[in-house]
Order: sequence, then structure tokens, then C-alpha cells
Amino acid sequence: MTAVPAGRPAAGTSPPPGSTGFRPRPVRGYASGKEDYLRRLRKIEGQVRGLQKMIEADAWCPDVVTQVASATRALQEVAVGLLNDHLRTCVTGAARRSPADGDARLGEVAATIRQVVRL
Repeated sequence: MTAVPAGRPAAGTSPPPGSTGFRPRPVRGYASGKEDYLRRLRKIEGQVRGLQKMIEADAWCPDVVTQVASATRALQEVAVGLLNDHLRTCVTGAARRSPADGDARLGEVAATIRQVVRL
């Protein structure tokens, strides 16, 4: 399956008359902190690679579990930050546009909070 770049119509479809076929990418709530999120995720990626090395080196189980907990906590912090950004931008904006849009977004947020809590 070939991926379709963001904003481009899928093969076999035509853009609306008068359009170029390209739509601007939506600005996400985390856009202003995107570099910070990427930096944090790279650190977590390094932690996970370190975990792999610990397992390969037959490290002591409690030490491995401690590092797993640390990586898990770091991912939870990223998730909570993303959710906070979503609430401040996307949900607030939808609620300002119309109460129905706001209600729909709140349902999404409630589901996301349940996922974060399960972490």
C-alpha cells in the first residue's frame, strides 16, 4: 500500500473544482512545543535502547524494572502534556465555535484521559 502525503487526494479521486488538490496541514495543539516533545521522545528512545542493553547484559531484575518505570513515567508525562495542549487549543476552540463541537471534543478527551490513566 502506498502512503498518500498529507493534504493530497488519494489516487483515483479528484480535488474539488477550482482547488489545487493540496490542503494546508492542520496546526496541532502541541505545535508551539513540538521541538520539546521531540527532544523528550528522543531521550525516552535512548532510555529504551539502554533497557535493551541491560537485558542483553543480564542486568539485575530490579534495576531493569526501575528503568522500565522511569521510561513509562516519561511517556506518561508526554501524554499528559499533549492532552493539556489539546484541551487548551483544540477543545477550547471547538467549544467557542459551537457547543455541539465542544461536546464532541469533550467525549474524545474523556476517552483519552481513560487511556492515560490506564498507563
